[in-house]
Amino acid sequence: MAGVNILPSSSSTLLLPHNNIIKLNHVGICPIVVNTPARKNIVQNVIGNRKTRSQFVLTKAKTSLEADLAKDSVTSEAIDDENDFGVVNLHHVGILCENLERSLDFYQNLLGLKINEARPHDKLPYRGAWLWVGSEMIHLMELPNPDPYTGRPEHGGRDRHTCIAIRDVSKLKAILDKAGIPYTLSRSGRPAIFTRDPDTNALEFTQVE
Repeated sequence: MAGVNILPSSSSTLLLPHNNIIKLNHVGICPIVVNTPARKNIVQNVIGNRKTRSQFVLTKAKTSLEADLAKDSVTSEAIDDENDFGVVNLHHVGILCENLERSLDFYQNLLGLKINEARPHDKLPYRGAWLWVGSEMIHLMELPNPDPYTGRPEHGGRDRHTCIAIRDVSKLKAILDKAGIPYTLSRSGRPAIFTRDPDTNALEFTQVE
């Protein structure tokens, strides 16, 4: 079979001299034409076909992988939905106070927080007040404070505390200085200040943009 080049192809029948017939599977034949455009085109077509098949296989594998990942994602979302009970934001922080008027003087008159008149007070078995902190609230509740002050940090940095975001720590610092209320600036150097209310509840005020 001199002068014949066998190349991959589909199933075909080859006619040879003397009427001999050979059945070929998955091979193709073409005459060898040395250094001619025809031969180059044949070779390029074969190589192109190989690349096309390879790209098809890779694309199919990629599509299958993406489908599996999408299925896993849907399953994960379904699991998350089952455990998602609808957290929206922080609604309010409860703060105990021994004397409501004294605490209101601190939170309302000194810090400038406004009372939420829409919140009911007479339906509770104790005196209290709701104060706006942005879109959330502080709920003052007149009860004996169960937290002993002895042994706790002076100004509440390492303690149970309520953190309020403010625009200017330096202005609050001037207000506390004028009122004679002790405080501690953040030891990390960030713009934040720690203090306590009249019932020693710890408060942090952190500066935000």
